[in-house]
Amino acid sequence: MTEPTPPSTESWRHSHMGHWLRLALARFDARVLALMAHHAGMPLGLANLVARGQVGAAHIHITRHLATGGSRLTELAQSAGMSKQAMGALVTQCEAWGMVERAPDPHDARARLLRFTPTGLAWLQAYRAAVEQAELELRQAVGDEVATVLSIGLEAYSSQ
Repeated sequence: MTEPTPPSTESWRHSHMGHWLRLALARFDARVLALMAHHAGMPLGLANLVARGQVGAAHIHITRHLATGGSRLTELAQSAGMSKQAMGALVTQCEAWGMVERAPDPHDARARLLRFTPTGLAWLQAYRAAVEQAELELRQAVGDEVATVLSIGLEAYSSQ
């Protein structure tokens, strides 16, 4: 059996779509957090946490996936593609920050429902405004046509 020949160049490892998607998501999330840190409606304590780098992309999972009417931890973890334990740790931290609370589930007395607090809803509004601004900046950077094709392509690819 012969040994496989190593690629003649290593550039392929840093020039494929997955690499660019990861970098783009990291840039987008960082911009969203920077915008949130300065949003007028952002609770001051959370704005300070964001500005000091205490809130990261992992915390955005809760923002993206927690239903406004509330979610069970298992649903939230599944929606975010995380383990229940990892999501539980994030929820505990966000609960300490006053973003979310645990409440009785009206459909199952054994279960707890996670939901946004008023502080968390203010966070969610700041997140929405920041995402809208970051998307606008992305469109300005690459042009409307490219941004539209990118959006359509990514939606099609991710829904398969």
